[in-house]
Amino acid sequence: MRGFNGAWDTKWYGESEIHENYYILEWKIPLSAFNYREGETRWRFNSYHFDTQDNERNTWINIPQNQFIFNLAFMGDMIFERPLGKSKSPIFLIPYVNGIVGKDYQTTATISDFKFGGDAKMTIANSLNLDLTVNPDFSQVEVDQQVTNLTRFEVGLPERRQFFIENSDLFGDFGDRRDANPFFSRRIGIAKDVDGNNIENRIIAGARLSGKLNNNLRLGFLNMQTDEDLANEIPSVNNAVVSLQQKVFSRSNISLLFINKQATKDYDFLAEEDQYNRVLGIDYLLASKDNTWSGKYFLHKSFSPNVKSNDFSVGIRTEYNTRRLGIRLSGVFVADDFRSDLGFVRRTDIFKINPQFQLKFWPKESQIQRHSFSVIPISIWRPKLEFENSDYYIISRWEASFKSNSELQISMFNRFTKLYDPFDPTSTDGGAELPADQGYYYTSFEVSFRSDQRKKFSYRIQPSYGGFFNGRRFSLETNMTLRLQPYFSGSMQLRYDKINLPDPYPDASIWLVGPRLDITFTKSIFWSTFLQYSTQRENFSVNTRLQWRVAPLSDLFLVYNDNYATDVFSPKFRSLNLKFTYWINI
Repeated sequence: MRGFNGAWDTKWYGESEIHENYYILEWKIPLSAFNYREGETRWRFNSYHFDTQDNERNTWINIPQNQFIFNLAFMGDMIFERPLGKSKSPIFLIPYVNGIVGKDYQTTATISDFKFGGDAKMTIANSLNLDLTVNPDFSQVEVDQQVTNLTRFEVGLPERRQFFIENSDLFGDFGDRRDANPFFSRRIGIAKDVDGNNIENRIIAGARLSGKLNNNLRLGFLNMQTDEDLANEIPSVNNAVVSLQQKVFSRSNISLLFINKQATKDYDFLAEEDQYNRVLGIDYLLASKDNTWSGKYFLHKSFSPNVKSNDFSVGIRTEYNTRRLGIRLSGVFVADDFRSDLGFVRRTDIFKINPQFQLKFWPKESQIQRHSFSVIPISIWRPKLEFENSDYYIISRWEASFKSNSELQISMFNRFTKLYDPFDPTSTDGGAELPADQGYYYTSFEVSFRSDQRKKFSYRIQPSYGGFFNGRRFSLETNMTLRLQPYFSGSMQLRYDKINLPDPYPDASIWLVGPRLDITFTKSIFWSTFLQYSTQRENFSVNTRLQWRVAPLSDLFLVYNDNYATDVFSPKFRSLNLKFTYWINI
C-alpha cells in the first residue's frame, strides 16, 4: 500500500464550526456503512491530522519517521462499550438512465441512444460485499490524463471506474506492478477493432464478491461478461478472477490467484490461441510487526492453447527499512511464453534485477527536514538469447524535504539500451528508424522541485537534459495549481520534449498541455473541465462535466466530450451525455 484510498464512499454526515483560534469537526457515519462480525468488541483504528500551516502531521498512534504515515502496522484499538450486534447493512439499488447524442466526423455516423442499467450492493454473512452490475455505464468518469510516451512499451493508466476500485487489492496486487502484473482491470471493456485500434467493448453484466470469510481469510471473486462486436471481429468473452488471501504470522499473508478469460462460443475469425487464457499463481507478502522488513515473492503460470512450457513468471523483493537505512533486493523473471490477457506485462523473456541502497538523514538544526542519498542499479537480460544484457540503467539520486513543505530531487541516469527491432523515438510519420541489433549508451540529468503545496498557488517543475539513444533530449515538465477555496481550483499540466538525433534520423518538438478547472457553486453543484492537447497524438480534447448531487450519492450529470485532429484542426468525435443515477436503500 502506497497511499490513502479515497474511493470508498457511503451516506455520511458532517458539520464544522470555525472559531477564532480553533475549529470543530463532527462526522456521523452509520454502522450500517461497515461490514463486521456479530459480537466484535474492538476495531483497529488510527486518526490523522494534517496541520498545513505549521507543516505538521499528527497521528493518534505514533508512527516512526521512516515509515509511511498510512502504514497499517501502527494502529490502536477502538473499544466498544458493549459487543456489537448483528450487522444491519441494507441492500442498495443504484439504477441509472443515460441519454447520449453524438457524431463521428471521420465516418459521418451519428449517435443517438438511450441506455439504462444499474448496480446493486448487499452484504452477505456480515463480512462479504456482493456488488452486481447490469449494463454498466461509465460516461460520467473523468477521461484519462494523456501522457507523452517516448518508450517502446505500453503505458499503464490508472483505473477510474468505481465498480473495479473497491477491494481492488484482492485482485490487482499480485505479481510485479511494473513488469508482470497478472490482473489489470482496465483490460475489461476494451478490445481491438479490425484495424488494431483500442475501442470500447460493452460490458453486459458483472458481479464481485469480496471481503472476509473470517478474521484471517479474505475472498475475492470477480466475473464480467462482455458483448460481441462482429463488425470488428470482437468475440463475447467471460472474464473471471478468483483470489484467496490467508493471513499468516503478525501481518504477512499468502494469496492464491486464478484468472480465466475465455470466449463464450466459437467464432470463425477467432484464432485458436485467443480462445482462452488462464493464469494460476501464488504470492507471499511479507510484513514484519513493525514493518522494518517487508517484501513480496510470487510464482505465476499461464495456460494458453498449444503452449506447454516456458510460460511462467517469478519474482522476489525484500526490503529493509530503518530510520537511517533503506535496502531493497529484488528481481523478476518473465518467461518468453508467459501470457496474461487480463494483465499488464510490458515484455516477456526478461530477467531483471533492481536493488536499491538508500542513506537517510534527519538534521536537527536546518531548513532541511530530511534528506537521503540513493543508488538504484537496474539490469535486464534476455534468457532466450543466452542471457544477453539488453538494458541497464543506474539511478543516482539525492532528495530532500524542507521545513517549508517544499521538496527537491536531483538525479543522474546512466543508461544502456539495445534495440531488437527498429524504433523511432520521435514517432515521426515516415521518419527513419534507429536500426535493430544495436546498443546505445547515454547519460542524462534531472532536477525536480515541488513548491509549498499549502499556498494558494503551488507548482512542480522538472527539467532534464542529456543523451537519448544516439542523440540528445531536453525535457521540461511542470504542473501548476491555483486554489481559491472553497469555490475554485485550477491546474495546468505542461510537458515539452525537444529531441535532436543525427541525420538521417528525425528531430522532434513534442508538446503536451492539459489545463483543468474545477468550480464549486454550492455543496451539491460542481463543474469540472479538462482540456488536453498532444502533438504526439495529434489530438485536442475537451471533457466538461456538470454534476448536481440531488440527494446523498445520487447525481445528475451533464457531460460534453469533443475531440479534434490537430494537423488540420478538424473535429473527430463529439458527444453529449445526460445521466441520472439514484441511490435507493432497501
